Amino acid sequence: MSRTTQVVDRARARSTPPAAKPADPPRRSWWTTRRRDQLAGLLFVSPQLLGSIVFVLLPLGLVVYYSLHEWNVLADTFDFVGAENYRALADDPNLPSVLGATGLFSLGLVVLNLSLALLLAVLLNQKLRGTVVFRTLFFSPVVVSLVAWTIVWGFLLQDNGGINGLLDTIGVDGPNWLRGEATAMLSVVVVQVLKNVGLNMVLFLAALQGVPAELYEAARVEGAGRWTQFRKITVPLISPTILLTSIITVVGSLQVFAQIAVLTQGGPGTSTTVLVYYLYQQAFQFHHFGYGATLSVLLFGIVLVLTVVQWQMRKRWVFHEQ
Repeated sequence: MSRTTQVVDRARARSTPPAAKPADPPRRSWWTTRRRDQLAGLLFVSPQLLGSIVFVLLPLGLVVYYSLHEWNVLADTFDFVGAENYRALADDPNLPSVLGATGLFSLGLVVLNLSLALLLAVLLNQKLRGTVVFRTLFFSPVVVSLVAWTIVWGFLLQDNGGINGLLDTIGVDGPNWLRGEATAMLSVVVVQVLKNVGLNMVLFLAALQGVPAELYEAARVEGAGRWTQFRKITVPLISPTILLTSIITVVGSLQVFAQIAVLTQGGPGTSTTVLVYYLYQQAFQFHHFGYGATLSVLLFGIVLVLTVVQWQMRKRWVFHEQ
């Protein structure tokens, strides 16, 4: 190789740029879109979550804690008694009658409320003049104060109240509704049904308006009557709403207190002493706070069991779960 060739090769080598190094892979940022969306979701649910912890889970835990103690506010004592309150609950002679009154009230309220609400919804779903007025009329008691509603009905159901005054005009001697063992529970149930039937009526009415009209037309073409259409079309398609209203009504019936306290005070005897009112008596009248907390645990267990049973039964009769 000549000297000239070597000089040319060196010149080319100096003029050729060095090979570029492979670029490093980009570093992934920790603050990704997924983490940002997760944080936004947590911020949105945090008020409800915090409220559930402070006002549901924490009080529930405290109730269980108090049920293991005997708390005497007057003597300023707070003693651990273990399962003593639960043994007293099993031996309480008043508990069977209290549970019986609670079951009777719940059964009467659920049956009458759901049946009447569904009947009113079916009637008011018709395209007739004046249905808006009747919808407002039946729903208006829902927005009335519960205590005010109960006080008014307390005056009406007295021995010389408005109900017996109306019966007297047709020659009927009405009973003392709130003081008779056969009529006190019925009176409380009817007052509560009239108070809340409008809410379930509106829910049923919304469900009925979501049923396609073509199904009814096809059924009429096939010769199906109104009762058959109701059983085979209406009830299956609104069964999710029936499930919702039944759970709400059952839970609400087990938590009744103001109506009993205002109308009957648990009497006559213990015929209208439901579980919540009995809990109130033990805790705030007799100052047995530990035993009252035990009754609260029992109430929570009953509500939980009934809700789970209804939720599991949905697979058998709720249309969209089949």
